[in-house]
Amino acid sequence: MTATRGEIFAGVTVAVVTPFRAGAVDWDALGALVDWHVGQGTNALAPCGTTGESPTLDHTENERVVAFVCERAAGRIKVMAGTGSNSTAEAVRMTKAAKAAGATGTLQVGPYYNKPTQEGYFRHFGGVAEATDLPIVVYNIPGRTASNILPETIARLAEAYPTIVAVKEATGSLDQASQIAALTDLTLLSGDDSLTLPLMSIGGKGVVSVVGNIVPRDMMALVTAYAAGRHAEALAMHRKLFPLCRDMLGVATNPIPVKTAMKLLGRGNGELRLPMCPMDDAGEAKVRQTLVNYGLLK
Repeated sequence: MTATRGEIFAGVTVAVVTPFRAGAVDWDALGALVDWHVGQGTNALAPCGTTGESPTLDHTENERVVAFVCERAAGRIKVMAGTGSNSTAEAVRMTKAAKAAGATGTLQVGPYYNKPTQEGYFRHFGGVAEATDLPIVVYNIPGRTASNILPETIARLAEAYPTIVAVKEATGSLDQASQIAALTDLTLLSGDDSLTLPLMSIGGKGVVSVVGNIVPRDMMALVTAYAAGRHAEALAMHRKLFPLCRDMLGVATNPIPVKTAMKLLGRGNGELRLPMCPMDDAGEAKVRQTLVNYGLLK
Protein backbone atom coordinates (compact mmCIF):
# COMPACT_ATOMS: atom_id res chain seq x y z
CA MET A 1 0.00 0.00 0.00
CA THR A 2 1.19 3.52 -0.77
CA ALA A 3 1.31 6.18 1.90
CA THR A 4 -0.47 8.94 0.02
CA ARG A 5 -3.01 7.20 -2.17
CA GLY A 6 -6.01 8.65 -0.35
CA GLU A 7 -4.97 12.29 -0.27
CA ILE A 8 -6.92 12.88 -3.49
CA PHE A 9 -10.02 13.69 -1.46
CA ALA A 10 -8.55 15.31 1.65
CA GLY A 11 -10.44 18.49 2.49
CA VAL A 12 -14.10 19.29 1.91
CA THR A 13 -16.19 17.43 -0.63
CA VAL A 14 -19.75 18.74 -0.82
CA ALA A 15 -22.48 16.15 -1.31
CA VAL A 16 -24.29 18.38 -3.75
CA VAL A 17 -28.09 18.44 -3.99
CA THR A 18 -29.84 17.56 -7.25
CA PRO A 19 -32.13 20.46 -8.19
CA PHE A 20 -35.50 19.53 -9.67
CA ARG A 21 -38.12 21.56 -11.49
CA ALA A 22 -41.55 20.12 -12.28
CA GLY A 23 -40.25 16.63 -11.55
CA ALA A 24 -37.22 16.77 -13.88
CA VAL A 25 -33.57 17.52 -13.17
CA ASP A 26 -33.04 21.28 -13.43
CA TRP A 27 -29.83 21.37 -15.48
CA ASP A 28 -29.46 25.16 -15.40
CA ALA A 29 -29.71 25.17 -11.61
CA LEU A 30 -27.25 22.28 -11.33
CA GLY A 31 -24.77 24.10 -13.54
CA ALA A 32 -25.13 27.22 -11.40
CA LEU A 33 -24.39 25.14 -8.28
CA VAL A 34 -21.20 23.75 -9.80
CA ASP A 35 -20.06 27.25 -10.78
CA TRP A 36 -20.91 28.59 -7.30
CA HIS A 37 -18.82 25.91 -5.59
CA VAL A 38 -15.89 26.61 -7.90
CA GLY A 39 -16.16 30.25 -6.85
CA GLN A 40 -16.33 29.29 -3.17
CA GLY A 41 -13.15 27.23 -3.47
CA THR A 42 -14.85 23.93 -2.54
CA ASN A 43 -12.35 21.08 -2.96
CA ALA A 44 -14.69 18.56 -4.59
CA LEU A 45 -18.32 17.79 -5.38
CA ALA A 46 -20.09 14.48 -4.86
CA PRO A 47 -23.12 14.33 -7.18
CA CYS A 48 -25.67 11.53 -6.83
CA GLY A 49 -25.03 10.75 -3.19
CA THR A 50 -27.61 10.56 -0.42
CA THR A 51 -27.97 14.35 -0.46
CA GLY A 52 -28.39 14.21 -4.24
CA GLU A 53 -31.44 11.95 -3.79
CA SER A 54 -29.75 9.18 -5.78
CA PRO A 55 -32.38 6.56 -4.84
CA THR A 56 -34.97 8.59 -6.78
CA LEU A 57 -32.76 9.04 -9.86
CA ASP A 58 -33.06 6.32 -12.45
CA HIS A 59 -29.78 4.90 -13.70
CA THR A 60 -29.80 6.97 -16.88
CA GLU A 61 -30.38 10.15 -14.87
CA ASN A 62 -27.59 9.19 -12.48
CA GLU A 63 -25.16 8.85 -15.38
CA ARG A 64 -26.37 12.11 -16.95
CA VAL A 65 -26.03 14.07 -13.70
CA VAL A 66 -22.50 12.75 -13.15
CA ALA A 67 -21.51 13.49 -16.76
CA PHE A 68 -23.04 16.97 -16.58
CA VAL A 69 -21.21 17.84 -13.35
CA CYS A 70 -17.92 16.56 -14.80
CA GLU A 71 -18.41 18.59 -17.97
CA ARG A 72 -19.39 21.74 -16.10
CA ALA A 73 -16.52 21.30 -13.63
CA ALA A 74 -14.11 21.20 -16.58
CA GLY A 75 -11.19 20.38 -14.30
CA ARG A 76 -11.89 23.36 -12.02
CA ILE A 77 -13.10 21.18 -9.14
CA LYS A 78 -12.76 17.48 -8.34
CA VAL A 79 -15.76 15.18 -8.83
CA MET A 80 -16.44 12.20 -6.52
CA ALA A 81 -19.22 10.56 -8.49
CA GLY A 82 -21.90 8.65 -6.60
CA THR A 83 -22.15 5.44 -8.62
CA GLY A 84 -22.82 2.87 -5.91
CA SER A 85 -25.68 0.38 -6.03
CA ASN A 86 -27.05 -2.67 -4.24
CA SER A 87 -26.43 -4.48 -7.52
CA THR A 88 -22.73 -5.02 -8.18
CA ALA A 89 -23.25 -5.17 -11.95
CA GLU A 90 -25.09 -1.84 -11.86
CA ALA A 91 -22.38 -0.23 -9.73
CA VAL A 92 -19.77 -1.43 -12.23
CA ARG A 93 -21.74 -0.06 -15.19
CA MET A 94 -22.30 3.38 -13.63
CA THR A 95 -18.68 3.58 -12.42
CA LYS A 96 -17.38 2.86 -15.90
CA ALA A 97 -19.64 5.62 -17.21
CA ALA A 98 -18.29 8.03 -14.56
CA LYS A 99 -14.73 7.17 -15.56
CA ALA A 100 -15.57 7.88 -19.20
CA ALA A 101 -17.16 11.19 -18.18
CA GLY A 102 -13.96 12.33 -16.47
CA ALA A 103 -14.79 11.89 -12.78
CA THR A 104 -11.89 12.16 -10.33
CA GLY A 105 -13.16 9.22 -8.30
CA THR A 106 -16.27 7.33 -7.25
CA LEU A 107 -18.29 7.22 -4.04
CA GLN A 108 -19.43 3.62 -3.49
CA VAL A 109 -22.15 3.19 -0.90
CA GLY A 110 -22.39 -0.19 0.80
CA PRO A 111 -25.11 -2.27 -0.89
CA TYR A 112 -28.36 -1.42 0.83
CA TYR A 113 -31.44 -3.46 1.72
CA ASN A 114 -29.99 -6.83 0.64
CA LYS A 115 -27.55 -6.82 3.64
CA PRO A 116 -24.48 -8.65 2.26
CA THR A 117 -22.20 -10.72 4.44
CA GLN A 118 -18.70 -9.34 5.04
CA GLU A 119 -17.47 -11.63 2.26
CA GLY A 120 -20.22 -10.23 0.04
CA TYR A 121 -19.00 -6.70 0.76
CA PHE A 122 -15.45 -7.72 -0.09
CA ARG A 123 -16.50 -9.26 -3.40
CA HIS A 124 -18.80 -6.34 -4.24
CA PHE A 125 -16.23 -3.57 -3.79
CA GLY A 126 -13.56 -5.82 -5.26
CA GLY A 127 -15.72 -6.33 -8.34
CA VAL A 128 -15.99 -2.58 -8.84
CA ALA A 129 -12.25 -2.10 -8.28
CA GLU A 130 -11.39 -4.84 -10.77
CA ALA A 131 -13.67 -3.37 -13.45
CA THR A 132 -12.19 0.14 -13.51
CA ASP A 133 -9.14 2.01 -12.22
CA LEU A 134 -11.20 4.96 -10.97
CA PRO A 135 -10.25 5.81 -7.35
CA ILE A 136 -12.90 4.46 -4.96
CA VAL A 137 -14.23 5.98 -1.75
CA VAL A 138 -16.07 3.32 0.28
CA TYR A 139 -19.19 4.83 1.89
CA ASN A 140 -20.25 3.11 5.09
CA ILE A 141 -23.61 4.33 6.42
CA PRO A 142 -25.32 1.50 8.32
CA GLY A 143 -28.19 3.75 9.37
CA ARG A 144 -29.35 3.74 5.76
CA THR A 145 -27.99 0.48 4.38
CA ALA A 146 -29.02 -1.68 7.38
CA SER A 147 -25.58 -3.33 7.60
CA ASN A 148 -22.09 -2.36 8.74
CA ILE A 149 -18.90 -2.84 6.72
CA LEU A 150 -16.54 -3.94 9.47
CA PRO A 151 -13.05 -2.40 9.84
CA GLU A 152 -11.47 -5.80 9.15
CA THR A 153 -13.30 -5.98 5.83
CA ILE A 154 -12.22 -2.46 4.91
CA ALA A 155 -8.63 -3.43 5.80
CA ARG A 156 -8.89 -6.50 3.52
CA LEU A 157 -10.13 -4.29 0.70
CA ALA A 158 -7.39 -1.72 1.24
CA GLU A 159 -4.75 -4.44 1.11
CA ALA A 160 -6.15 -6.10 -2.00
CA TYR A 161 -7.14 -3.07 -4.08
CA PRO A 162 -4.86 -0.02 -4.28
CA THR A 163 -7.52 2.00 -6.13
CA ILE A 164 -9.60 2.03 -2.93
CA VAL A 165 -8.32 5.30 -1.53
CA ALA A 166 -10.67 6.50 1.19
CA VAL A 167 -13.60 5.75 3.48
CA LYS A 168 -16.58 8.00 4.02
CA GLU A 169 -17.20 7.05 7.62
CA ALA A 170 -20.83 7.58 8.61
CA THR A 171 -21.30 5.01 11.36
CA GLY A 172 -21.14 7.68 14.05
CA SER A 173 -18.64 5.48 15.91
CA LEU A 174 -15.25 6.95 16.70
CA ASP A 175 -14.18 3.48 17.85
CA GLN A 176 -14.83 2.09 14.37
CA ALA A 177 -13.15 5.06 12.73
CA SER A 178 -10.13 4.67 15.03
CA GLN A 179 -9.85 1.01 14.09
CA ILE A 180 -9.92 1.83 10.37
CA ALA A 181 -7.24 4.47 10.90
CA ALA A 182 -5.10 1.92 12.77
CA LEU A 183 -5.53 -0.86 10.22
CA THR A 184 -5.20 1.04 6.92
CA ASP A 185 -3.57 3.96 5.16
CA LEU A 186 -6.90 5.05 3.67
CA THR A 187 -7.99 8.66 3.90
CA LEU A 188 -10.67 8.87 6.57
CA LEU A 189 -13.47 11.28 5.68
CA SER A 190 -16.32 12.18 7.99
CA GLY A 191 -19.78 11.33 6.72
CA ASP A 192 -21.35 13.44 9.47
CA ASP A 193 -20.68 17.18 9.43
CA SER A 194 -20.91 17.48 13.21
CA LEU A 195 -18.23 14.80 13.70
CA THR A 196 -15.66 16.34 11.33
CA LEU A 197 -13.45 17.77 14.08
CA PRO A 198 -13.61 14.65 16.32
CA LEU A 199 -12.78 12.47 13.31
CA MET A 200 -9.85 14.69 12.33
CA SER A 201 -8.55 14.40 15.90
CA ILE A 202 -8.08 10.63 15.36
CA GLY A 203 -6.49 10.97 11.94
CA GLY A 204 -9.29 12.02 9.58
CA LYS A 205 -8.47 14.27 6.65
CA GLY A 206 -11.78 15.96 5.88
CA VAL A 207 -15.48 15.53 5.27
CA VAL A 208 -18.11 14.74 2.67
CA SER A 209 -20.40 17.54 3.72
CA VAL A 210 -24.11 18.33 3.64
CA VAL A 211 -23.92 21.82 5.20
CA GLY A 212 -21.26 22.59 2.60
CA ASN A 213 -24.21 23.17 0.27
CA ILE A 214 -24.83 26.30 2.35
CA VAL A 215 -21.53 27.34 3.98
CA PRO A 216 -18.65 25.54 2.24
CA ARG A 217 -16.12 28.19 3.23
CA ASP A 218 -16.90 27.76 6.93
CA MET A 219 -16.50 23.99 6.73
CA MET A 220 -13.24 24.44 4.81
CA ALA A 221 -12.05 26.89 7.46
CA LEU A 222 -12.53 24.20 10.12
CA VAL A 223 -10.73 21.50 8.12
CA THR A 224 -7.90 23.79 7.03
CA ALA A 225 -7.34 25.14 10.54
CA TYR A 226 -7.09 21.68 12.09
CA ALA A 227 -4.81 20.39 9.33
CA ALA A 228 -2.52 23.37 9.89
CA GLY A 229 -2.34 22.72 13.64
CA ARG A 230 -4.53 25.69 14.59
CA HIS A 231 -6.65 23.58 16.89
CA ALA A 232 -8.28 26.38 18.89
CA GLU A 233 -9.43 28.00 15.66
CA ALA A 234 -10.80 24.66 14.43
CA LEU A 235 -12.65 24.18 17.72
CA ALA A 236 -14.20 27.64 17.44
CA MET A 237 -15.43 26.80 13.93
CA HIS A 238 -16.79 23.46 15.15
CA ARG A 239 -18.79 25.21 17.86
CA LYS A 240 -20.12 27.75 15.38
CA LEU A 241 -21.09 25.10 12.84
CA PHE A 242 -22.50 22.52 15.25
CA PRO A 243 -26.11 23.80 15.55
CA LEU A 244 -26.33 24.16 11.77
CA CYS A 245 -24.88 20.68 11.22
CA ARG A 246 -27.24 19.18 13.81
CA ASP A 247 -30.37 20.75 12.38
CA MET A 248 -29.57 20.10 8.72
CA LEU A 249 -29.50 16.39 9.57
CA GLY A 250 -31.89 16.32 12.52
CA VAL A 251 -35.03 18.34 11.78
CA ALA A 252 -36.04 15.90 9.03
CA THR A 253 -34.41 13.28 6.82
CA ASN A 254 -31.52 14.53 4.66
CA PRO A 255 -31.79 16.28 2.18
CA ILE A 256 -35.15 17.79 3.17
CA PRO A 257 -33.71 20.37 5.62
CA VAL A 258 -30.79 21.46 3.42
CA LYS A 259 -33.00 21.88 0.36
CA THR A 260 -35.42 23.88 2.51
CA ALA A 261 -32.54 26.02 3.77
CA MET A 262 -31.32 26.65 0.23
CA LYS A 263 -34.85 27.71 -0.77
CA LEU A 264 -35.03 30.13 2.17
CA LEU A 265 -31.64 31.54 1.14
CA GLY A 266 -32.83 32.07 -2.44
CA ARG A 267 -30.58 29.35 -3.82
CA GLY A 268 -33.17 26.88 -5.09
CA ASN A 269 -36.85 26.05 -5.13
CA GLY A 270 -36.62 23.27 -2.52
CA GLU A 271 -38.29 20.71 -4.78
CA LEU A 272 -37.88 17.07 -3.73
CA ARG A 273 -38.81 13.76 -5.29
CA LEU A 274 -41.12 11.31 -3.57
CA PRO A 275 -40.79 9.61 -1.19
CA MET A 276 -38.95 12.71 0.03
CA CYS A 277 -41.51 15.44 0.65
CA PRO A 278 -41.52 19.01 2.00
CA MET A 279 -41.59 19.49 5.74
CA ASP A 280 -44.54 21.11 7.47
CA ASP A 281 -44.66 24.78 8.50
CA ALA A 282 -43.28 24.02 11.95
CA GLY A 283 -40.28 22.19 10.47
CA GLU A 284 -39.61 25.00 8.01
CA ALA A 285 -39.80 27.51 10.85
CA LYS A 286 -37.12 25.50 12.72
CA VAL A 287 -34.84 25.58 9.69
CA ARG A 288 -35.44 29.31 9.26
CA GLN A 289 -34.58 29.95 12.92
CA THR A 290 -31.40 27.89 12.57
CA LEU A 291 -30.35 30.07 9.62
CA VAL A 292 -31.20 33.22 11.58
CA ASN A 293 -29.19 32.02 14.58
CA TYR A 294 -26.22 31.30 12.32
CA GLY A 295 -26.42 34.76 10.79
CA LEU A 296 -27.46 33.67 7.30
CA LEU A 297 -30.94 35.20 7.55
CA LYS A 298 -32.35 38.17 9.42
